[in-house]
Parts: sequence; structure tokens; C-alpha cells
Amino acid sequence: MLQSNLIARSVCILAVAVLLLVVTNASSHAASPDDEICDVNADQALGLEDYTATIALHRQFLSTHPGDALAHYHLGFAYGATGRMTDEITEYLAAAKLGLERWDLFLNLGLAYQDQKDTPKAVAALQNAVLLGPAHTEAHFDLAIAYERADDSNRALREINAALALAPADPDERNTKAIICSERGDLLCARNEWTYLSQLVPVYAPARVNLSILNRSQMPATAATGASSALGGGNLAFATTVCSIAACR
Repeated sequence: MLQSNLIARSVCILAVAVLLLVVTNASSHAASPDDEICDVNADQALGLEDYTATIALHRQFLSTHPGDALAHYHLGFAYGATGRMTDEITEYLAAAKLGLERWDLFLNLGLAYQDQKDTPKAVAALQNAVLLGPAHTEAHFDLAIAYERADDSNRALREINAALALAPADPDERNTKAIICSERGDLLCARNEWTYLSQLVPVYAPARVNLSILNRSQMPATAATGASSALGGGNLAFATTVCSIAACR
């Protein structure tokens, strides 16, 4: 199984990632200002990563605007940033129930469920993220990992291939595909991916380490089962956390 540190908790709150820009130039977004901003002061605190103030101000705003879905989303994100995962999930679900349909909401919900090791709910949330944001490689990547954790290697391979179709040079995604291949017993696929990745990004250590493990195993590339355990399982080198959207949590 892939280690829990393979993925970062991604920040995808696009309305506040550029701090005050969205407040002063909200008309530049395709959605209406009401869809992008809940409360100026609360969102300013979120943009500044002052999560204590973010929580207080969003709770105050929601006391008079309980039906604001975006405010629930922002509050949930702030809870997650401070380690309050149960509250984080509660607020994300409230936002979804109120009709907020954003791929990044369901991405963060899925990652929160991953943190709680609730793989079935993580899969369901990340499936929605892919449905709402099929052009976002992060959604396919994290869904691939969720499927891998659910021991569904066929779907895991499908989603990691979808992620690579969008970002073919992403080393973490290609390393993940090789690991999935090795767990499926397809050592030829794993060897090809790690060899190609070592040539594509020579400084990317996980590919070199994993290829070395594979070569030392001296197993035939046509081995059908038990490959991951024979390769050392958890001894494989996993990707260093990389944030490819706004910032890392």
C-alpha cells in the first residue's frame, strides 16, 4: 500500500489564494462575486493564513448567514489547517449539502477522509472531484491513490494514466504508476517507468532507489503475483510531497 505521506493536503481555495486580489477584482472571475467571496474580512484572514482569525470570522459570518455554502467550505478548510479533521469534514459536507459543486471542495473532502483512513468515503469524494474537474491532474492522481488503498489496482492504474495524460512529466505521478504496476505484478511496466523517469529527471531519487530495489530482487519481469512483497513492499521509495496548485498544507 502507498504510504500516507505520498500526497499533500492540497490548498485549492481559488478565491483567496491570491490574498486580496479577489476582493479588489472579483469581476475577473467567471463566477459571480457571491460565489467566490463569503465575507471580505473572513476571506482576507484566510488568504493571510491566519487560521485562528479565519475560524472566528467565518463562524461569526455563518451565525447570520447559515446558508452560505462557500463560508462553510472556507471554515472547513481552516479547521483542517489547524488539525480539526472532524470539524473540517462536517463543514465540507455542509457546503456540499447547500449545493456547492466545486472539484476542489470534493478533493479536500476526499483527502480529509484519507487522513482518517476512511477509504470508501475518500473514493466517493474523489470520484466527485474527477467528475467536476476532469481536467485537473490532482483529482485523478489522488483518486488513483485512493483506489490503490482500496486494493482496486485496475481503477488505480486507469486514474494514474489519466493523470499522466494531463501531466506526462510529473515525476510523482510516474513513480506512483510504477509502484502500482509492481503491486499488480507487472514488473516490466514498473521497470520501464522507473528507467524512463530516471532519464527524464535524473535528480529524482525515488525512481533511482526503486529501480535499484527492482534490479536487486532479480525476479523475472514476467512474474505474475506476489511482486510487491518480493520487492520489499514498504521499502519502496515514495514520492516527496509536492504541491502543484496553490500551496501546501
